[in-house]
Amino acid sequence: MAASTPLAFAVRRCEPELVAPAKATPHELRQLSDIDRQLYLQFQSPNYNLYAHNPSMQGKDPVKVIKEAIAQTLVYYYPFAGRIRQGPDNKLIVECTGEGVLFIEADADATVEQFGDPIPSPFPCFEELLYNVPGSAGIHNTPLLCFQVTRLNCGGFVLAYRLNHLMSDALGIVQLLSAIGEIARGAQAPSILPVWQRELLCARNPPHVTRRHSEYGNDGPVVVGPTTNVPEFHGKVYDVAHRSFVLNRKELSNIRRWIPSHLHPCSNFEVISACLWRCYAMASQANPNEQMRMQLLVNARSKFNPPLPKGYYGNVVALPAAVTNAKNLCLNSLGYAMELIRNAKNAITEEYMRSLADLIEITKGQPIGLQSYIVSDITRMGFDQLDCGWDKPVYAGPAKAMPDEISIAGTYVLPYRFKNGERGVMLLVSLRAPVMERFAVLLEELARHDPERSQGQQEMILSSL
Repeated sequence: MAASTPLAFAVRRCEPELVAPAKATPHELRQLSDIDRQLYLQFQSPNYNLYAHNPSMQGKDPVKVIKEAIAQTLVYYYPFAGRIRQGPDNKLIVECTGEGVLFIEADADATVEQFGDPIPSPFPCFEELLYNVPGSAGIHNTPLLCFQVTRLNCGGFVLAYRLNHLMSDALGIVQLLSAIGEIARGAQAPSILPVWQRELLCARNPPHVTRRHSEYGNDGPVVVGPTTNVPEFHGKVYDVAHRSFVLNRKELSNIRRWIPSHLHPCSNFEVISACLWRCYAMASQANPNEQMRMQLLVNARSKFNPPLPKGYYGNVVALPAAVTNAKNLCLNSLGYAMELIRNAKNAITEEYMRSLADLIEITKGQPIGLQSYIVSDITRMGFDQLDCGWDKPVYAGPAKAMPDEISIAGTYVLPYRFKNGERGVMLLVSLRAPVMERFAVLLEELARHDPERSQGQQEMILSSL
């Protein structure tokens, strides 16, 4: 279920350069929405696509093909060639300067096969395969995208990219990358044209918070004040461990059997999130009364009526929190955790999103942020379908789970295809190192065995650790 083999190789990089739109684009100011400027979206999000050698592309250089496609795509997505500026009351504005996005050409002494199957977390040599250009990692006044294309000895390559998350959510960046892929394969224009219209998700006038937003500690009246982070919020305080786990169809079925029948049907996302949360609570060995929070990154596009326009590529996400204490999570069945998660997820409506935008406006973009276990399911976002001419990627996803500046406890859920064609999921998990060891044992117990072995089996295992 888990695999991790260290891999090291040399990467030779050219000097970073800026790729500007292939044609002149408007120089204008465009305001981000209030949903865009959420606290939990204020980070740089790195991702990695690993492509195998494709004989039909013999003689074509992925660096040249992708670089030219980026320049052509930026004609349509020209705000990405600009820079984010901070306006009054922490409003965020994109100045469409046409400066361009960062691009790095590189070569590595490695083959696709050496990365492993499954690929471990963190992604091998991720810092070398996406160079952090000095001065480029900030949120304001820096390039909004960074690409590095690294050729491999076998004819494959790695397309790594880093997105300023304030610009787009997962579906938004997939829309952009799909456009790059289409143009790389010969299209003259993207099949879906981009739509800005961020005013659709800005606060109402006057703003009015109508929902409880426990993801931002909004359990009572809204208080305007600076962002408050609990001491654990920054992962650098602790030694954080990163691991990947792969679950096949039988293991997912085993976990489902721990859910009481009256809660079925249930989605993989609900079942996996409940499993992760309960294992984390037990592995943390927390005080019984300690608050345990799980935040779920939820795509809210389907909640709007009328729908948001096709091609809208801004953030349309919320991170609702399921909240209970460690005792309840550990002593109740997996169904208890899943019900809390389902209720939090189902609370997302159009009015919830309007209320969230109003909360961001009232707090001037600085609501209280609380330490949580954050889960993001990207199995259906389309990252694994991105084709630049070399067919679909062998791997598509982050280097690891949540960035340390967002949370020290988190999981990405990715699609995974086994060699026999069977579909499963890959879990990228980041936890404090001592918690990770206990967590892995508990997760394996849930995935490998039927619940008939008794609910107390986990407690027996945990007591022996």
